[in-house]
Amino acid sequence: MKVFFRFNDGGRAEYYQGKKAGDCVTRAIAIAFEMDYKEVYDLISAEIKEHNGSTRGTARNGTPKEVTKAVIEKLGGEWTATMGIGTGCQVHVRADELPSEGRYILNLSRHVAAWVEGELNDTYDSSRDGTRCVYGYWKVPEAPEELIEEKLGDVEVPRN
Repeated sequence: MKVFFRFNDGGRAEYYQGKKAGDCVTRAIAIAFEMDYKEVYDLISAEIKEHNGSTRGTARNGTPKEVTKAVIEKLGGEWTATMGIGTGCQVHVRADELPSEGRYILNLSRHVAAWVEGELNDTYDSSRDGTRCVYGYWKVPEAPEELIEEKLGDVEVPRN
């Protein structure tokens, strides 16, 4: 089945120029949770510092997996694994294998992308023509803006 692709940079162009960036986590969270790109960027940067002051990875050039997981779960994302050890790929980036309703963040090989109402939202068609394996995904809660306020209301996010 055809993958419906929608170009979406998550608001990056409003803050940063240039095309080359490893900010897929920042973009996917901004898109799926309907948040401002810079707000997500700052949230990820704060979480990287919280993880033992790690300098490995950044919100712009490769967010560590443990930080990705921590940020999405703080925002209320619920994880569903679609692949296990020895099972092989069960779910691909395809409209007939992923939910058609709701907002999700897909965990792919060396990439994450937003899946919104049955459409891939990214800066390129990262589906590999529907053959790319989905290791799992986070479902975004129905009313993310209320949950974000509730969960992050007292979290201090540094402003540049």
